[in-house]
Amino acid sequence: MKDAERITILGFAGSLRKNSFDKSILSAALEMVPEDATLEVFDLEGMPLFNPDLEKRPPEKVKVFKAKIRAADAILVATPESTYTMPGVLQNAIDWASRPSRENVFHGKPVAVMGASPGVTGTARAQYHLRQIFASLNMSVLETPEVMVPFADEKVDREGRLIDRETRENIKELLESLVSWTRKIKKK
Repeated sequence: MKDAERITILGFAGSLRKNSFDKSILSAALEMVPEDATLEVFDLEGMPLFNPDLEKRPPEKVKVFKAKIRAADAILVATPESTYTMPGVLQNAIDWASRPSRENVFHGKPVAVMGASPGVTGTARAQYHLRQIFASLNMSVLETPEVMVPFADEKVDREGRLIDRETRENIKELLESLVSWTRKIKKK
């Protein structure tokens, strides 16, 4: 397949923890990306706190993040859940990428969301909040399939590898749907 026909996906996890469950499912996604797509993972570690005074001259890490979003055809976000919503590190990254509002690099991008948690809800609340935010940024949110991984501590081994077959299949289906959704949007 020609590179021009490939769908490029930028993925990032809303966690700074080295061995987070969300980084684990994002790593698993790297292994299952469809043949007609590529997935690059960006680490939010080191991104400074959003400061509106710096919107017009953002720090280097922010410039790189925004450039990678611009270059991608689609976005894949793995979110933890913290206090019934997404963690601050993820909100911070979204703030940087979407500001100033006339330079919102998320505008029009297809996006898929997934998340993993040791709890029973598998980040459902965080994902719903995130979907609302992405819709408000004029992103095309992939509604299904939903990948909410409960009891992640039983599905990820000590080395951070996702070992649960059903979860792996769900992530593969999400990626295939994101690639298909992105192609439809690009044709419009």
